[in-house]
Amino acid sequence: MRALTPIHQALTNYINPQSTEVVKENNSSHNGYINPEYRLERLCNIFGLSDFERSMLLLCAGMELDRSWSDLCAVVMDKESRDYPTFGLAHKVLDNFDWNGVTVDSPLRKWSLLEVGVARALMDAPLRIDEQIFHYILGNHCFNEKLIGIVKEQQTHDIPILVDSHQKIVLEIVTNWKQPSNRSQGIQLYGSEIASKRAIAQAVATNLQLKLYVLSANNIPSDPLELDRFLTMWERETLLGESILLLDCDDINIGDPNREHILKSSIESINSPLLISSTDRISTKQRSIITFEVYKPTSQEQHTIWENILSDQLTEATAAIDDLVSHFNLTAPEIKSAYTRALNADKIAREQKLLINEELTENNKLTKNQESEAQGEKDPLYPSFSLLWNSCRTQAQPKLDELGQRMTLKATWKDLVLNESQLQTLESIAAHIDQRIKVYQKWGFAGKGGRGLGISALFSGTSGTGKTMSAEVLANALNLDLYRIDLSTTVSKYIGETEKNLRRIFDAAEGAGAILLFDEADALFGKRSDVKDARDRYANMEVSYLLQRMEEYQGLAILTTNLRGSIDRAFLRRIRFIIEYRFPDASQRRKIWRRVFPKNTPTKDLDYIKLSRLNVAGSNIRNIALNAAFIAADLGEPVMMKHIKIATKSEYTKIDRTLTDSEIAGWV
Repeated sequence: MRALTPIHQALTNYINPQSTEVVKENNSSHNGYINPEYRLERLCNIFGLSDFERSMLLLCAGMELDRSWSDLCAVVMDKESRDYPTFGLAHKVLDNFDWNGVTVDSPLRKWSLLEVGVARALMDAPLRIDEQIFHYILGNHCFNEKLIGIVKEQQTHDIPILVDSHQKIVLEIVTNWKQPSNRSQGIQLYGSEIASKRAIAQAVATNLQLKLYVLSANNIPSDPLELDRFLTMWERETLLGESILLLDCDDINIGDPNREHILKSSIESINSPLLISSTDRISTKQRSIITFEVYKPTSQEQHTIWENILSDQLTEATAAIDDLVSHFNLTAPEIKSAYTRALNADKIAREQKLLINEELTENNKLTKNQESEAQGEKDPLYPSFSLLWNSCRTQAQPKLDELGQRMTLKATWKDLVLNESQLQTLESIAAHIDQRIKVYQKWGFAGKGGRGLGISALFSGTSGTGKTMSAEVLANALNLDLYRIDLSTTVSKYIGETEKNLRRIFDAAEGAGAILLFDEADALFGKRSDVKDARDRYANMEVSYLLQRMEEYQGLAILTTNLRGSIDRAFLRRIRFIIEYRFPDASQRRKIWRRVFPKNTPTKDLDYIKLSRLNVAGSNIRNIALNAAFIAADLGEPVMMKHIKIATKSEYTKIDRTLTDSEIAGWV
């Protein structure tokens, strides 16, 4: 590197002032480097280095490239152990020495281009070129190690799939930032669509040919000195290799005043291109910020994404796409991920089937008919509709699993013992879910807005009368997940927290098309139309927010209550379906008893008419049947009336009721 020659010459001349020997450039130790002179000069221009500061940078770089320089340093300092560059050495050797270049505010130290070691005196402190700066000069740009663990690079090799509305946002940002004077203008992407916001940020970086780095707002240093250091290092990073910083504020607690102050201070201090991702708007006093609200893709946009992915089989896929879009509200990256998951599942299934076929063929056990059967019925869609459906269904499960209990679905229509009116209402609910896209979109009932299109239901009745089982049957029939949300734990005494909890639940559920079962609605609802204090006013706001989200939710939201009378009529009018679950009569209890024992359970001489005299709900009947089965199994006998009698006494004790003689008369 030619720029090192004058520094090497200065060291040699100091050691032997009488020498007339000219130091020759040694290229052997730095062959293959990419135009280091150009990058050195660019570095000096970026940070405004003086001639002295440039010489100091070269002095320390020479130490890394040629170990013989350490011997020269030791001779200059007249001490074998001091074989390293120092400001003191530079003061002796360099004609352009400048005390301004030694101060803490000098570019060398402000930007940490040189690392200053520990010593009693600053002039004696060991100096070392920063590793990133050294590699930069040699043509290898590496990430600043001081930022590792705080910011993370987001790979932007592939341009993500974007819907038209999101592509429009990208175009506006790119157009704005292509003007150099606008590069320091902050851009805020707000809304609950985290995946879509990430995709927009990635597309912006790809279009501008910049690297994208992500900083979680929770990782911003809270110590003022550490924060200042971080901001300086990040600015250095962007000066060396232009980058975009995506500040991820989606998980930050804005209610924390200290954290909020640090966040806003950071936003106003970062001078490089900055994207802010947040759930709500974040306002700042000084920095100019352009805001974009990012919505989920519309149904039509989702339809277009699926059509592009399945473009080679559109004839077969049209009906399937209608169903997928009707039930699952996914972003573009989520649709792509669901499709990839389905492809992988299909590949695994085909490989397993192939192994089985090969094994059977080798054993000469496969006839031609068996061979065609083993191939399975050919689905016109690839991957199959069922695989696509299940991939979409599981897309949002991780987020929902943190907020509610995903229920195991076993109950079917034949397990329900309800009157005709109740069954018809449940069937209507299923039809509303299944035929949404036809009625709302194709037949035009959606109109211009989406308000009031959500499907909501209220199941009221005493415990054990079939409310939860009905929800389970609907989910099973529609092949959707069912999540139980305990409203008693969702409701918070802190103002605003209940709405925040509900928003997280609905936002997570949107993509999965899951059925939400809000248990214990009495914890939130009540006759509060007469506002007596602030708490009543906020309670009404919480109820209104829940009903608003239920009306907007693409899936089915069910409320359960034991006391329908406690819910204000004004709230009831906003719920589409209401089913009253009454205590089962003797005829219904007889049906439940007939169905309660699985077909593999051995029974003997059970009198269902006598059993129906037990004045208990369906859940109690199931508890009694299960306990009786264990008692009989332990005795090595089939389930008989005597076992049920023992189990009944146990159940009555548990529910604090007295078992009358009339109820069990003639059992044994």
